[in-house]
Amino acid sequence: MIPHLFTLMTKPEKAWADIRQDEEKNSSKYIPHLLLFTLLPAICMFIGTRYVGWSLVDAERIRLDTRSALQLSGLIYITIILGTFIMGLLLQWLSRHFESRATFNQCVGFVAYIISPFLIAGLGALYPTRWVAIFVLLAAGAYSTYLLFVGLPRFMHIDKRKTFFYGACTWGIGLLVLVNLKVPMILFWVLALDPTYERTVQEAQSYGTQDERPQEEPGGL
Repeated sequence: MIPHLFTLMTKPEKAWADIRQDEEKNSSKYIPHLLLFTLLPAICMFIGTRYVGWSLVDAERIRLDTRSALQLSGLIYITIILGTFIMGLLLQWLSRHFESRATFNQCVGFVAYIISPFLIAGLGALYPTRWVAIFVLLAAGAYSTYLLFVGLPRFMHIDKRKTFFYGACTWGIGLLVLVNLKVPMILFWVLALDPTYERTVQEAQSYGTQDERPQEEPGGL
């Protein structure tokens, strides 16, 4: 599992051939990869939202309490797992139109390895700011797209002439699955679980604390 991940990030052409051979011997070999590496963004999200926090205005820090951070992390974990299996099911259906004989397990495994850059990008949740999120998601999206087009002919045995169209269809389905799972998950978390936010204001040290500041006399005297 770990060697495949390292090779996938460095030599994807070789990695896809090795992964396909392993999948033919054991079609469920992707499960440890998916279940374990999905913990990475979930754990990082918990640490980032509970202990680091984010800021919407200067000198203010917003964090989630432990219950809300755990709920959010758990929902993210479940959503990634569920989305991977749904994508695998849709990918198997799509493959029939491209004369591919991939099984359901192989399609789910293919998706599980494609989203590996996004799982690694979950490290960015340790510091939940807008610009960090944009950077890591763009980088992960670019490399996942590269893995998709490299892997289609090698893992899914798709004709190279049909790779672009198949890959574009896969991207479109992936966006639909993402929106239809992510939005209800966030709405459920916000409306049903009622998260609790903790706000702290960082006082300017040069001006002293509230007790050290000069106080006006009652009545303006």
